[in-house]
Amino acid sequence: MKAFSYERASSPQGAASAAASHPNAKFIAGGTNLLDLMKVEVETPNHLIDVNRLKLDAITDTPEGGLSVGALVRNSDLAADPRVRNRYGVLSRALLAGASGQLRNKATTGGNLLQRTRCYYFYDVTKPCNKREPGSGCSAIDGFNRIHAVVGASPKCIATHPSDMAVAMLALGASVQTVSPDGSARTIPIAAFHRLPGNTPERDTNLEPGELITSVTLPPPPPGVQVYRKVRDRASYAFAVVSVAAIVDRRGGAITSARLAFGGLAHKPWRVPAAEQALAGAPAATASYNAAADLVLAGARGYGFNDFKIPLTRRTLASVVGEAAQAPPARA
Repeated sequence: MKAFSYERASSPQGAASAAASHPNAKFIAGGTNLLDLMKVEVETPNHLIDVNRLKLDAITDTPEGGLSVGALVRNSDLAADPRVRNRYGVLSRALLAGASGQLRNKATTGGNLLQRTRCYYFYDVTKPCNKREPGSGCSAIDGFNRIHAVVGASPKCIATHPSDMAVAMLALGASVQTVSPDGSARTIPIAAFHRLPGNTPERDTNLEPGELITSVTLPPPPPGVQVYRKVRDRASYAFAVVSVAAIVDRRGGAITSARLAFGGLAHKPWRVPAAEQALAGAPAATASYNAAADLVLAGARGYGFNDFKIPLTRRTLASVVGEAAQAPPARA
């Protein structure tokens, strides 16, 4: 591990200002991803800014009927909060599907959104990787790419985003609040927070230099049954091959509205509103939802080892939507 300097921030703006004044600084909270990357020298910050003493660890009700989740709220606390369990079950289940209990006790809401891909070649500093070293090439395209993207990829990068939490938050329509080094605040819809690789795969998010996440806002819960399904290679402590966060409402025997977000498919959590619209009016008992799957997978391409993800996504979508559409409505 390379040497670095360290400071404890006393305010959100102070943390952002400190990050802006050091060209290769990183914020550290739980450290569940950053420290791993530093140990193998994928990340080599020259300055760490500890934000753990900032008062960003509360979950509060909003006047609109949603929740404001501080950036330092631990994943375990968020999953266990009664308001989250009762009103945002898809989020609670997504959090519990991620990592081990010990890691969830340390991992934070902000850090979860900022975690980096688990692409094998990104972690292997002996292999070319455009995300780690822009312009060096993408080893995964012609390599072992079983966990890699089938939609939204580019010739520069086919990595996927690993978060379960972010997939559920995308389905819920969350927004991310930040503070900049000059003290200004902004709100970023979570759909616009993460980036596709394009020609700049080294950029995972649309955050500006020094910008610090302060909270995430959940809007009032939408109507419908909430389901989170994670397909993975082993029963626990594994990242998703394909995951689906679904919120499906029905009246009588027909679906009236649906929200779908996917993990394991792209460089960012994946949501296609047109696919949700295609489900409106569909019979709740329909076993196949091919029209929606076609829209989710428009332009999909496998790279050999991950070809199976395309039919797996179709089957998982049909199974999850069918489960949600036929489940009894949640109790108030």
